Amino acid sequence: MKKVAVIMGSDSDLPVVEKAINTLKEYEVPFEVHVYSAHRTPAVAADFAKNAKANGFGVIIAAAGKAAHLGGVLAGNTTLPVIGIPVKASELDGMDALLATVQMPSGVPVATVAINGASNAALLAVQMLAISDETLAVKLAAAKEAAAKKVLEKDAAVAAKFNF
Repeated sequence: MKKVAVIMGSDSDLPVVEKAINTLKEYEVPFEVHVYSAHRTPAVAADFAKNAKANGFGVIIAAAGKAAHLGGVLAGNTTLPVIGIPVKASELDGMDALLATVQMPSGVPVATVAINGASNAALLAVQMLAISDETLAVKLAAAKEAAAKKVLEKDAAVAAKFNF
């Protein structure tokens, strides 16, 4: 199974990124976590991305706040899919990171989830890997069925309380 790289621009992003880590653990997807800055260690980040495919990675998740150029730096140096997590890290409530992550130039795509949407970033990575991994596909289908069942149970409880 291919690994997922979880890269954050600063260790201050870790409380958000831990949700992605926990989701990857839940699906038993191998991963590595690193702190590489688009601005302070650009050569290291670029080198990681250039070698990620050869090193067994299938998807890269990039979490960054404020200027949030990490996803673009990584995407510009690999053909692997990159998923950006804009992190709420400034007085702009994460809008700066969202816009920096989502507004990529043509030819350098970064799939972008919601501000602090680390769990969805990991799920998207799992879905990408599940295209060629039936075990992951089965796990995803079971999780969707369980989520639907939960909603229907809540519907029944609310209906029983308020419907006459």
